[in-house]
Amino acid sequence: MTCTSCARTVENALRTVDGVTNATVSPVTDKAVVTSSKPLESGTLTQAVSGVGYSASVIEQDAPSDESFKLEAHRRLLKRFWTIVPFAAIVMISGMLMLVPSVYDVISESALNWIQLALTIPVMWIGGRDFFVAAWSATRHRLATMDTLVAIGTGTAFVYSIVATVIPDVFRSMGQHPHVYFDTTVVIITLITLGKVLEDKAKLKTSDAMKRLLGLQPTVARVRRNGVDADVPINTLVQGDVLIIRPGERIPTDARITEGGTSVDESMITGESLPVEKKTGDRLIGATINRSGAVTATVESVGKDTMLSQIVRLVERAQTSKAPIQKLADVISSWFVPIVLIIAVITFVVWFSVMPYDLRLTTALINLVSVLIIACPCALGLATPTAIMVGTGKGTEFGLLIRNAEALELAHKVTTIVLDKTGTITNGELVVTDVAVGDGVDKQTLLSHVLSLESRSEHPLAQAIVRYANEQGAATLGVSDIVVEPGHGIRATIDGAEVVIGTSALLTVREVAINDRFNKQIEQWREQAQTVLHVAINGTHAAVISLADTVRPTSAQAIASLKSMGLKVILLSGDNKATAAAIGKSVGIDDVRAEVLPADKSEVIMSLQAQGHIVAMVGDGINDAPALATADVGIAIGSGTDVAMEAADITLMNSDLRNVPHALQLSKATMSNIKQNLFFAFIYNILGIPLAAGVFIPAFGIALDPAFAAAAMGLSSVSVVANALRLRSFKFRA
Repeated sequence: MTCTSCARTVENALRTVDGVTNATVSPVTDKAVVTSSKPLESGTLTQAVSGVGYSASVIEQDAPSDESFKLEAHRRLLKRFWTIVPFAAIVMISGMLMLVPSVYDVISESALNWIQLALTIPVMWIGGRDFFVAAWSATRHRLATMDTLVAIGTGTAFVYSIVATVIPDVFRSMGQHPHVYFDTTVVIITLITLGKVLEDKAKLKTSDAMKRLLGLQPTVARVRRNGVDADVPINTLVQGDVLIIRPGERIPTDARITEGGTSVDESMITGESLPVEKKTGDRLIGATINRSGAVTATVESVGKDTMLSQIVRLVERAQTSKAPIQKLADVISSWFVPIVLIIAVITFVVWFSVMPYDLRLTTALINLVSVLIIACPCALGLATPTAIMVGTGKGTEFGLLIRNAEALELAHKVTTIVLDKTGTITNGELVVTDVAVGDGVDKQTLLSHVLSLESRSEHPLAQAIVRYANEQGAATLGVSDIVVEPGHGIRATIDGAEVVIGTSALLTVREVAINDRFNKQIEQWREQAQTVLHVAINGTHAAVISLADTVRPTSAQAIASLKSMGLKVILLSGDNKATAAAIGKSVGIDDVRAEVLPADKSEVIMSLQAQGHIVAMVGDGINDAPALATADVGIAIGSGTDVAMEAADITLMNSDLRNVPHALQLSKATMSNIKQNLFFAFIYNILGIPLAAGVFIPAFGIALDPAFAAAAMGLSSVSVVANALRLRSFKFRA
């Protein structure tokens, strides 16, 4: 494919296949994404593409695509360019020599024409053949593309020059000198080829983020099989293999630690520069770097199922998708080439009619060729997809996974941000925040009693207490006569003493008096929306424990950034009003809506939309899935799980709420870049076509040589891609 017209032609062909519900083709990635209502034979799709003059092969849906074919195509194009340059240079020099009268004392004009013809044929065959083949194929299918314009323009000049060389008397009989335009022909072909080389090179840079990600995965892994450690190719790994990962090595694939602890650099996935501490039972992500300790891990996912492969597929899908703003360019492009052909014909007729007899054919011909060459729609077709591709790639570098181009376009229009509480503003995990013990109670002994009893429970509160007690070095004691009091707590006998852990109601039932010295502390904790558990030993109120889902350290800063952008921020939680209000106050949110069930969150989103708000919902991507889907832009934060990535338009891989304003900033920068690209493309054609048609000749004497038209055409596409590449240096504001 050479332009957006080609992409549209392939799209339309694929959509005619029975069962295909949609097809999207990207002229930047050279890929088509097809969705269907029933299973399809791959051959039916490739036949549909070949039926309109192109060729295609099917890529496995779950396999990150191989970019090597694009590199090979670029190398072939580069080789073709350097092959035709010497021929084109000699033709250009001989063309300039023909302007010097004394040269005809050495060689005749006819001989020079024949030399130029001989040198132009290789340029047309090697450099121009693809344009003519593609143009003929398009014509057979009643289509017109960029190749049609180039083929007609260069073909007309070439045929005219052949006639002037082989049978010059035809022109002399009409009172005209038999001028040749071989130099114009070779310069157009050479410059257009150079433009394609530069454009391809720039387009290859747009996928640098994906290439860097794919290049990070190691090729070998150290595996322990049958008690023997050996290095094996990564593609031979299977689930359950035991990996030996040494300090400084990249983790071969997704795995879970079974022995040892370490710190891991996950910046290539999350964008977070600080290493993450890992211990036994924690998950390791393939291609991240094991920084400090040697660990043993069991393989959980390989190949297409790894986190890295999922990320690459998600970004590729986003880069192939179309933003709504691209519809304008597509509509214009669909009419563009036919209109240009009409303008070219009118240009020829007008100049042939108004010019003096001896100049009319050459003047009309030059202006016709100039119009055809300068009017290439490439810049228009590249304006949106190149910016989308670079923007999504930039997001990936910072842990922003953008699922589709529509979300990237819409995000900068958001007026209201709705935030879930648990797992979004908070860490989503209960922790012990404080322990207060009574007079004469040894805290370490108390923690040993608590650990021994709570380790027998699966309740989230119990698990938080167990983690805390283990961190404090508590010992495990013998436990008997365990009784669970549903909704209230647990009790048992530990070393002959009755131990009760639970609510104040449980203490009342067990006839344990509340210790007055704890009242002030309990009241303070409850004002801070913390959960309070009581501990009684042998009928005495021995201690109180506070637990809370702590606020992420960066949440308040992120919310302040969102407010500074003029956005309305709402906290939406299923928690009780007191807890939600306390969390909201701590991070600077005034509009708090509590006791809202997950199923009802969608209704809150819809009511905001009905009021005219463009809403972004930020949640954990699991229980918030309905609300994420209802919002104009769904943003999943935290886990980076399959559910999160599939439920949301944008996924924040590093659980940092500050990336929400970053996503909105990236959207704004990308859309600004797209508008700049479209402006350049439109202005180029609005000014270029009249100039090429000779509109300014009568008033200003300004004309456009076809060679300059070819240079301008190539530079227009390169300038659009180069402008899109500026997004790679985009900096997020704090």
